[in-house]
Amino acid sequence: MRHILQLSALCLAAGAVNACKPAEVIKTADIPTAGVRFIHAVPDTGAMDFRPVDIVENSDFYGVAFRATGQIFYKNAMAGSRHFRIFMANTDLTLPAEVQQAIAATVVKDTTVTLEAGHRYTFILWGFARTGSTPGMKLTVMDDNPADPGAQVALRLVNAGAGLGGIDGRQYPTPGAAPATATWASVVELTASAYVATAAGAIKYNVTPAGGGAALFTDPTAPAGTPATVDIEGIPGTTIAGSAISGFVVPRSVAGSKAASFTTPGIIFLWDRRPPRPPGV
Repeated sequence: MRHILQLSALCLAAGAVNACKPAEVIKTADIPTAGVRFIHAVPDTGAMDFRPVDIVENSDFYGVAFRATGQIFYKNAMAGSRHFRIFMANTDLTLPAEVQQAIAATVVKDTTVTLEAGHRYTFILWGFARTGSTPGMKLTVMDDNPADPGAQVALRLVNAGAGLGGIDGRQYPTPGAAPATATWASVVELTASAYVATAAGAIKYNVTPAGGGAALFTDPTAPAGTPATVDIEGIPGTTIAGSAISGFVVPRSVAGSKAASFTTPGIIFLWDRRPPRPPGV
């Protein structure tokens, strides 16, 4: 019994020593990163895979179909000179293995770009893939870093509508009606407008051919967003001051192509800037 008591005392002493020892802090490398996202706006071809080919990281987007983005949020990518490729995506698992491999190995675009730490970037593939179609397919990398709109929100219109020609865009509070004067006038194909600052609130987009005419689609309401709470990250939107939102106007699909089927133009809303978390939240 004495030996057991002695052993217990030794264990208690050892535990007391360990309890008083400060926790060991292991430092990890602080890797500078940027945000990246991928938009497939090519109306005459199938799904795509976007991924880095220089290092292994979770900045890839797989099986992104026409008029899709993979996700609404940016993914972190190591900053610096980076090498990305876009491949065709195999979506038919019934094909012979060698055919699936050939599809997945088809490089659509190959690019090297310098990502600045703390910035956010949109990689958008737009235009027509078919030979002889205008405008032709190209990859554009947008640096999505608008100035802080403060108590307002920043809004932008992107004309990803290959074949639509120039467009006019009007933003207006809802309830309300679209104004006669365009907020963004004559935004040419495959370009983005400047950001405009406007009062935070529920906002609709009205998009017409340049110079006026019937709306290309029913005026949609941009995402409102949700405020941050103590334990939940907020989602940017037009009701959340300090946010920046882009509306990407996308074309209809080319009939008979492998693109996802859409019979009318449409719009994709994505946030470009997340406001800082309010103090105490």
